[in-house]
Amino acid sequence: MSNTFQGKSKEDIQILISRLQADNNPVNTRRILGLLDFTSLNVTDTAATIEDICEKINNYQFVFPDLPCFAAICVYPRFVHVLKKRLAIPTVKIASVAGGFPSSQTTTSVKIAETREAIEAGADEIDMVMPPGEFIEGNKNYIRDEIASVKEIMGGKRLKIIIESGVLSDPELIYSASILAMESGADFIKTSTGKEKVSASPDAVYIMCHAIKNFYHASGKMIGIKPAGGIASTEDALSYYSLVETILGKEWLLPENFRIGASRLANILLSEVEGRNVDYF
Repeated sequence: MSNTFQGKSKEDIQILISRLQADNNPVNTRRILGLLDFTSLNVTDTAATIEDICEKINNYQFVFPDLPCFAAICVYPRFVHVLKKRLAIPTVKIASVAGGFPSSQTTTSVKIAETREAIEAGADEIDMVMPPGEFIEGNKNYIRDEIASVKEIMGGKRLKIIIESGVLSDPELIYSASILAMESGADFIKTSTGKEKVSASPDAVYIMCHAIKNFYHASGKMIGIKPAGGIASTEDALSYYSLVETILGKEWLLPENFRIGASRLANILLSEVEGRNVDYF
């Protein structure tokens, strides 16, 4: 598959984005709540803090009865069993990072073992990093085999591959990494871990959406997209929503095909929708 962004610079992409008509309809703010992967990936996380999040999610429908609940909660593998035991909202998926998150600097066998453990503990979804160094070095067969090996043990569970777009930076690399992840078995492609200096950006999501569109036309497979990392304003969230709708279409605007990974964003969106300061999470 040819690289749509060959020879294009970040400035070229930003010009293309500026030509798109953004739809900042406030109704979309409510919809975004139902697309959130509420994330807790802190060095201070404990079973107690994850239980507290579960309790708030379980009570969410009573506190905010007219608002959609989140698509998933994303945690470290050692806390998946806590979510499985405590989470009482069946529509909220259990997501776990795995595979040596966030650096991906471990062996394929360890990545497989960690993924298997998370799945057996109750994870519905796995977020795993494509090793950026291996990709930049051109070791595509290594990456292809690794992703395929992880996907093979997951059954029907959803695999999200993080390309760490802020590290790749170059439009050609972001596009190529997106295609490689999808060809290798990713169900979603995700921008970032949120642990690097540069995380999600509109230009990266623009490129990734076009990669998904081209892959869909070539294969017929709808692959999801997940901007994540540093998204902390309603305006940011709406811009990503608008990009996905404009490039991929309304059929992508469902939790099966579109997520936004964030932690701080939940209270910000709730405050916007409720018209008051909300500090629930």
